[in-house]
Amino acid sequence: MQATSKDLRFHTKEILDAAMRGEEVVITFHGKPCAKIVPITTGSNQESKQNEFCGMWKDRTDMDDIESYVRNLRKRRSF
Repeated sequence: MQATSKDLRFHTKEILDAAMRGEEVVITFHGKPCAKIVPITTGSNQESKQNEFCGMWKDRTDMDDIESYVRNLRKRRSF
């Protein structure tokens, strides 16, 4: 299935329903493909274990307290 970025904005539920049915949806922007929505395969934890972004806070050694690190990122900056 192919959809435009405008279709994605106004018909998100229908596009997600198509993906849940197993279809791959290619999103186009100005007539050129720019993204693909694919269904998630369930029952396989091997994929999530191989994903390098899973558990990105777990092995960080440069920060001891994650909550204070995130709170510091969210603080307003003064110039």
